[in-house]
Amino acid sequence: MPIQWLLAVMLAVATTPAMARDAAQDEREILSVEKALCHAFETGDADYLRRSLDEHFILTSSNGVVTDRAQNIAEVEKRDPSYEVFRNHDQKLRLYGDAAIVTGITTVKGQSGGEAFEADFQFTDTWVYRDGQWKLAASHASRLAKK
Repeated sequence: MPIQWLLAVMLAVATTPAMARDAAQDEREILSVEKALCHAFETGDADYLRRSLDEHFILTSSNGVVTDRAQNIAEVEKRDPSYEVFRNHDQKLRLYGDAAIVTGITTVKGQSGGEAFEADFQFTDTWVYRDGQWKLAASHASRLAKK
């Protein structure tokens, strides 16, 4: 009898609604962190990137170069490139339990190596839910042709 009772308790705990996250809340949190990450790139807030990027984060840039979390944080700390504008728009989000995919367009304007730039990038971001928060695990950007 005790083992049956233990199994019943374990099943009840595992299926308690309080453990389930709200999908709408997850979407709001992810989009909020996405917006704050853009702001961090604009303002050079490397500490925010440290808190919001998964420890195994990778970025595949529009020219195919793959960089890791440390490289991206170092670039933001160095402020080259520096951004006047770094904004996401036209975003679509899909949740898959403890993972999510966000697609959209990032518009950037700034300077790198003393040269001005302005561009739009189609992006795909992969998010994971870890330790009670959403972390950006991977990102890929493809430069869009000028209109």
